[in-house]
Amino acid sequence: MFTLVRNRVRTAALALSAVTALAFGTTGTAAACAPAPTKQGPTSVAYIEVNSNSLLNVGKYTLADGGGNAFDVAVIFAANINYDTSTKEAYLYFNENVQRVLDNAATEIRPLQQQGIKVVLSVLGNHQGAGFANFTSQQAASAFAKQMSDAVATYGLDGIDFDDEYAEYGRNGTTQPNDSSFVYLVTALRANMPDKIISLYNIGPAASRLSYGGVDVSSKFDYAWNPYYGTWLVPGIALPKSQLSPAAVEIGRTAQSTVASLASRTVSEGYGVYLTYNLDGTDRSADVSAFTRELYGSDALYTP
Repeated sequence: MFTLVRNRVRTAALALSAVTALAFGTTGTAAACAPAPTKQGPTSVAYIEVNSNSLLNVGKYTLADGGGNAFDVAVIFAANINYDTSTKEAYLYFNENVQRVLDNAATEIRPLQQQGIKVVLSVLGNHQGAGFANFTSQQAASAFAKQMSDAVATYGLDGIDFDDEYAEYGRNGTTQPNDSSFVYLVTALRANMPDKIISLYNIGPAASRLSYGGVDVSSKFDYAWNPYYGTWLVPGIALPKSQLSPAAVEIGRTAQSTVASLASRTVSEGYGVYLTYNLDGTDRSADVSAFTRELYGSDALYTP
């Protein structure tokens, strides 16, 4: 069995809860985004564990010099790819905390978008055997892509992030990863949402299966990033440096000196993205300033 080792702490996002998978009732559209104050430098990304932290924390940090947002992209962590053993199909699943954020988009998501911050939904394996890399037909991959793009349209989101961990391929009689699955999935998703963000958390079987039958889906991603916090690792995907984050830090746990050095290296080596994880509700302006000084030449201010 493919085993993934990684230093991200998982919480209740991996547990099943008694909520529905997709419950599309009304169609949501993203609020018009007011342009954020101009800033120069890499795109900064914040994964938020919504089981324990508010997505709105992302919008509480601005640059002391110029007032721009400290963060450009907020990632809702995380929806899941689940497996229905009766129908033998994968389906998109939201635990109660993710569902709460989506159902309350007017107060949880729109304020960030109106501030100029993009909001992306991460999708993660859930120990049930279903994953991005083991769809057995193009039709099945396309059906799951539609569930994801429908969620983006329904809740007015700005895109989808792929995180191929914890699928436990082979469980519940599912198949092992194959070469065509992720290519079919990404191709269909990009066709469904040509102007939305698709990002890759560069880990797992899917991340190493980006080409099949003469089709390479690398260029269909907007961003890809290193999944190992506190380290520097260039993602193995054929994208321009402007779309890659070799740096990855966990706010409050990665030493500020490391946060700063990775940010400095991001700039000096010409990369265009800087990844952070686990922004909580306390004042983390010192941790955030450790990278904003290097990326944007400014401290970060925290507004509760």
